[in-house]
Amino acid sequence: MLAYMDLIFLGIVVALILYKLNSVLGTRPSKPFIKIVNKQEFDRLYRMLSQNAEEFAKLSEAKLPQTPADAELQKIENFNKTDFLRRVSKTFEMVLEAFAAQDKETLKMLTTSKLCKKFDELIDERKAQNITAESDLIKIDEMKIKDVKVSDKGLAKIAVEIVSSQINVLKNADAEIIEGDENFVQQITDVWTFEKDLNKETPVWLLSSTKKKQ
Repeated sequence: MLAYMDLIFLGIVVALILYKLNSVLGTRPSKPFIKIVNKQEFDRLYRMLSQNAEEFAKLSEAKLPQTPADAELQKIENFNKTDFLRRVSKTFEMVLEAFAAQDKETLKMLTTSKLCKKFDELIDERKAQNITAESDLIKIDEMKIKDVKVSDKGLAKIAVEIVSSQINVLKNADAEIIEGDENFVQQITDVWTFEKDLNKETPVWLLSSTKKKQ
């Protein structure tokens, strides 16, 4: 807010200078041009700009459209969107690597018990068929919060749409590729849902659902 008001004031001062210069351009002033406004005028102008800037900011904020997700996020105390998405980015990378490496312990730390059970079943199924996976996350192209729900009991769920570039292949026991292409980069859109019990003092959001967006 202060930075915004300072910019407005600077603009007014520059305008006054240009106006004064324009009025004397091409003439020889009888007295040196030193002072633009006196202190009293400066204080009056500053108060006026401060009041107008505050009113403009309030009006701008009031006109900003608020989505249902924004309203739900306000129910989460001390929620920091930037920090949350940074954590999501790291979790996304870790889960992809852990699942491909059949690392059940890491998956257990990052997911809810229900989702962890599904991951375990898929890993066991691949082991039984002697199938191994190789996953290479090239980059995350885009990430945004799509939906937020906070239950009456304090369970918060945040769905995040993640667009990423990946290389994924499945190999059989002979290390032959049976699915995917090592030279093909896929752009995949996932919707991952994270949840946290707001009644517990923990910063951890656990992954509770993963879906591919068609």
